[in-house]
Amino acid sequence: MNSHLHFDHTGGNARVPNARLVVQRREWAAGHDPDGIAANYYDPRDYDTGHDLMLVDGEHDLFGDGRVVCMPTYGHTPGHQSLLVRLDSGPILLAGDACYLRRSLDDMHLPTVVHDGDAARAALRRLDAERRNGTRIFFGHDPEFWATVPQAPDAIR
Repeated sequence: MNSHLHFDHTGGNARVPNARLVVQRREWAAGHDPDGIAANYYDPRDYDTGHDLMLVDGEHDLFGDGRVVCMPTYGHTPGHQSLLVRLDSGPILLAGDACYLRRSLDDMHLPTVVHDGDAARAALRRLDAERRNGTRIFFGHDPEFWATVPQAPDAIR
C-alpha cells in the first residue's frame, strides 16, 4: 500500500518487483495527469514501475476481515490514504503524510505541502477522532515519535 505517490513514499517500490501496489484511484489519476504531476510534485519514474495495481475508491478492506483497512485521508495529495490496522493489542493507524508530527495533530496544523486544505483539515479531524477512540497513531515524519517505537534487533536488520 502506498499512502501517496511522493518519492519518499514510493521510492522503494522498485526493490519489491512482485508486489501489488494499492493506491487510491484518484491519486493514481493525478499521478498520470500533467497538471496533477506538476501541482503535486510527482515524478512517474518513482511509482510507475510496472507493478500489478489495485486501484481503490475510498475506504478499502484489504483482506475482507476488517483487520487492515485503507482509509482515505485526502488533502496532502488528491488521493492520500492512511492504513488502519486492527491488532489484537489494539488498533494502530499509519498516518503517512496526512499528519507529519504528533504536535500537528495536537494543534490541528496542516502539513507543509497541501493539495486541498479543507480535505486535509477533515483528515486531521478523522485522525483525531480515531486517537480519541484509542487508536495509536503512527506519524509519518516525527523523529520524537519514532524514537519511542521499539526497533528490530540488529541481527534482523
